[in-house]
Amino acid sequence: MPDPTRLLLIDDDPVFLRTLARSLERRGLAVSTAQQAPAALAALREADFDLVLLDLNLDGESGLLVLAEILRLRPRQRVVILTGYASVATAVEAIKAGADNYLCKPVNSSEILALLAAAPAPEPVPVEEQPLSMERLEWEYLQRVLREHNGNISATARALNMHRRTLQRKLQKRPAKR
Repeated sequence: MPDPTRLLLIDDDPVFLRTLARSLERRGLAVSTAQQAPAALAALREADFDLVLLDLNLDGESGLLVLAEILRLRPRQRVVILTGYASVATAVEAIKAGADNYLCKPVNSSEILALLAAAPAPEPVPVEEQPLSMERLEWEYLQRVLREHNGNISATARALNMHRRTLQRKLQKRPAKR
């Protein structure tokens, strides 16, 4: 019988940690948990893990700093960042720092199993160092809010606290260059 898939969960929320660990163990995974960075790093020194799930905010400490330590110990370790406060900026920062993926809480065992089934990227995808222009960023945000309102201009304008005609003019312009 093959060894079970080994997972390390690092999160400062004991209820979330226990619940997700139990759910994954019922699915046949071997799960280790840690609530603080020192315990997590000690676990990584002692054992190999197929995947590490790391909270972005560990009791006030940045998970990105812990990510750097994990990758220093194990450069090829697959790490997925979990957060209850997702944003594009932190997602980009996490991926640039070496995370394989970025998920918003709450996550369930099916999402984790899907991550394990996905083959790891052969090498990191280069991320542009040049940030998006403000015009491009605004245009992409308007498009996202428009999609969230199923293309309804009036509902989108209300959500953005913007006059409908102003929104229409902004949407008619070609997107600014990156």
